[in-house]
Amino acid sequence: MDGGTLYSIGELARRTGLTVKTIRFYSDRGIVTPADRTHAGYRRYAPEAVARLALVRTLRELGLGLDMIRQVVDQELTLGEVAAEHAAALDVQISILRLRRAVLTAAAEREPTPEEMELMHQLATLSEAERRRLIDDFLDSVFDGPRSDSRFAAARRSMTPELPDNPTDEQVRAWVELAELSLDPDFRATVRRLTEDHAADLPDGFPAPPRPDVVAVTRDLVGPVVASGISPDSPQADPVVTALTAQCALAHGRPEGPTPHRWLLHRLEAASDPRRDRYLQLLALINGWPAPDPLAPVIDWSVTALRARAAR
Repeated sequence: MDGGTLYSIGELARRTGLTVKTIRFYSDRGIVTPADRTHAGYRRYAPEAVARLALVRTLRELGLGLDMIRQVVDQELTLGEVAAEHAAALDVQISILRLRRAVLTAAAEREPTPEEMELMHQLATLSEAERRRLIDDFLDSVFDGPRSDSRFAAARRSMTPELPDNPTDEQVRAWVELAELSLDPDFRATVRRLTEDHAADLPDGFPAPPRPDVVAVTRDLVGPVVASGISPDSPQADPVVTALTAQCALAHGRPEGPTPHRWLLHRLEAASDPRRDRYLQLLALINGWPAPDPLAPVIDWSVTALRARAAR
């Protein structure tokens, strides 16, 4: 057809695959305008309306609104500008959908009560600032009581989750579980007691040289023993327990006494909480750190060994 040919709305519908009703709607909204009308008032469209409607259809399938589409076809906005703006909006929507999916997946695994479901949703949709306040409140309750100085700054940082801008579903589920754990008063009290025990061993004055925690000493010394399969109540465990007690006492400035096993036993029993392992596992997942080795097997071995010898 030559350039002077005009299409009826029916012919335009056949050429574009759109319905007459849809083309009429776009025409009424000023997105595609008729080039002329017949004496009877029927609309006639120029050939370029076919390409214009093809673009409109593509943009609608991509989810753009009519106002933005009109700006594109009227060349008020470039396709690049629109694509960038729409992609940014989609990023937000995708993030929201991923959070919802993560919560629903976690709920399917845990079968929560309605109240727990609401809490999970709230925790998953917190802003970065809100997440920071929640964790700061937890860490304040753990560290500020025993001694609120920079001696605990490194430990505090090592317990701080940093959810990335584009977390995976697994990281979102880990965040929800970690946040729930940090809100647990009993877990807070347990971690606070561990911090208080460690603070009690620090000398007065500042600065002070860092001292390894008894759990760290136990992990390094007993870990290979547990891996080797030595039973905690066997004679082969005697030198391990002696070395463990001596190293922990030395690291924490404990004077030699008749019952060194009982002091260390008390400290390790206080640290024997599977929620501590779980918090560290979740923390590593959220922060993208290597998964830590579980501490429970090492602590359980040491507690059993110390109990056996304390009873002698």
